[in-house]
Formats: sequence, C-alpha cells, structure tokens
Amino acid sequence: MLGAREGFHGEPGDYARLESSLLHEVLRRRRGLPILLSVVWIEVARRAGAPVHGVALPGHFVVGLGEPGDVLVDPFGAGSLLDRTEAADLVERTTGGPLTPDRLSPAGPLEIVRRVLGNITAWATSRPERTDVALWAAELGLLLPSHPAELRRERARLLVRRGDYLEAAAEFERYAEVVEAVSGELAESVRAEARGARARLN
Repeated sequence: MLGAREGFHGEPGDYARLESSLLHEVLRRRRGLPILLSVVWIEVARRAGAPVHGVALPGHFVVGLGEPGDVLVDPFGAGSLLDRTEAADLVERTTGGPLTPDRLSPAGPLEIVRRVLGNITAWATSRPERTDVALWAAELGLLLPSHPAELRRERARLLVRRGDYLEAAAEFERYAEVVEAVSGELAESVRAEARGARARLN
C-alpha cells in the first residue's frame, strides 16, 4: 500500500541526500534511505495490527513480517518482496559471508537510531564543509543510553574544526577522564589535544 498507492520508495540518488535520513523529509518527499522508509512501514503496519519488525541486513534495511525470516519486504523497492536467495546474495555481496539466522533477527529501536545517525555521519564525513551536521549527529549520539566513549573525542575534534576551542578542550578533558583507567598513554594524548585547542584561543 505505502509503495504502490502512496508512492513511498527509494532511488540510488537518495543516498547522496541528507533529506533521505531525516524522517520528516522522508514523509514529505515519500523517498529516502531503506532504514527510514522501513521505519515508516513498520509504524503504519503496527498501527494496523500487523506483526512486523525491522531487519538490519548489512547495507540494506528491510521489514520482516511474521516470525524472523518468514517474509522480507523491501520498502526501498516500493514494497517488493525479498526472498531468501536475494537476501543471501545481498549479505554475501556486502560481507563476503553467508546469511545466518542472526542476520534476520528483529532490530531494536536503539539499533535503528544508531544506524540512522551512522548514515547521517557518513553523509557529513564525505562533505568537510558540513561539520554542523556531523556535530549534530555526534551530539545526538551522546544522548543515547549507551554510546562509545570515542564519540566524545570525535565531538571535540569537530568543535575544533568549527572554532569552538574552549568547549573542544572541555570535551577532550571529559574523554581523557573516561579513558584514563584503561590507558594512561591515551589519556595523555587526549589531554595534549585539549592543550592544543586552548592554545588556539590566543
């Protein structure tokens, strides 16, 4: 219904657009990346009482119907069905390995959010002038219940690139405190980055 009747789908060019990773833009344009289109499908289907879940195949997010592995729907392909052979081919092309049962297990909300933020970060990383978007994605990532500590260092480096040296130094210091128990050498290298950021204030 969402594909054939409402026109929700994806095209190769959507991978180059930031709007394809923003839910409100996907709803407006009815186009986007596989994971955001899948989110729309999942929420609509659940409200209709359908047993659906997200499936985070490597490189291509799809929607599962029923028990894990029963039926796979590709919202990027306007709702086309993805059979086991096609799913296995996709996994093999992306990872070089086979399609294992764990690949078909339902993706939780936190995993979906992390993957969306990863897509936004990847988009911004390939565009050095868009540090604003990269910083936004990093700050959203830090709000998640669990996040890699390294994300603080990434945020600090983005702040340096944007000229916010004082906040960058403070973030470097916070990260150094986190990693000190694991590696004093790493903590000292991070503190050196903090000193470097402060030095640029002069």
